[in-house]
Amino acid sequence: MSVNEDQNQTITEKIKMAFSLSEDRASNEEIRERLLDGGKITGTNMCVMVCAMIIASVGLNMSSTAVIIGAMLISPIMGSILASAYGNVSNDYPLFKNHMAGLAIQIAISVAAASIYFFLSPVKAPTAELLARTSPTFYDVLIAFFGGLAGIIGQTRLDKTNTVIPGVAIATALMPPLCTCGYSIANGRWDMLLGAGYLFIINSYFIFLAASIILSVLKIPKMKELTPKEWKIHRFRMIRNTIIIALPSIAAVYYMLL
Repeated sequence: MSVNEDQNQTITEKIKMAFSLSEDRASNEEIRERLLDGGKITGTNMCVMVCAMIIASVGLNMSSTAVIIGAMLISPIMGSILASAYGNVSNDYPLFKNHMAGLAIQIAISVAAASIYFFLSPVKAPTAELLARTSPTFYDVLIAFFGGLAGIIGQTRLDKTNTVIPGVAIATALMPPLCTCGYSIANGRWDMLLGAGYLFIINSYFIFLAASIILSVLKIPKMKELTPKEWKIHRFRMIRNTIIIALPSIAAVYYMLL
């Protein structure tokens, strides 16, 4: 092997090592424990979530970006999405269904809390912050996907001090769209409900997709191995769902550019 070839190989190895996800990853047991603990539905989490929803609703009602960011930092809702992704990749379907049901409960409680707040609030006119959550585009898909990648990579690291999740919570913004749904219900703005609901679906699904991809790359243990036919069906469903959810946002960008 020549000197140049040897140097090129060394550079390639260094680049691979720099972007390797296995170098400082936590153990499979620790990853499972972190993700499933984060997705637990407890009384404490529910109380914190309702508080976060009220804070975010006040921030949206008053057009206060700082207040909205504070609410996103304390919201526990992303934990259920990451736990669902773990159940999906590990082929543990009872676990997957359990955390998806937990996510549905969190969504229902969150929207109900926001609806009550906006029903009682004397400020009825939609603010700029509320309107900003009603027109999702493909850029929101990119933010959610890469935010989800960063979030799950942070959760699977050996270092328990995770400074990534707060940033992901701000970037992907799960709470404000749900608050906007509450505003829409309380004030009969069904046009805003559609846009805000779609934004929440984009954020949730692409965080879920990104987490599923990274957990697959890390080869977490599976409850059962899928047959080639089952894997083909599973992959087809993921691709189909991704296309269906992303298409309206792509169309929105196209119309923006016209």
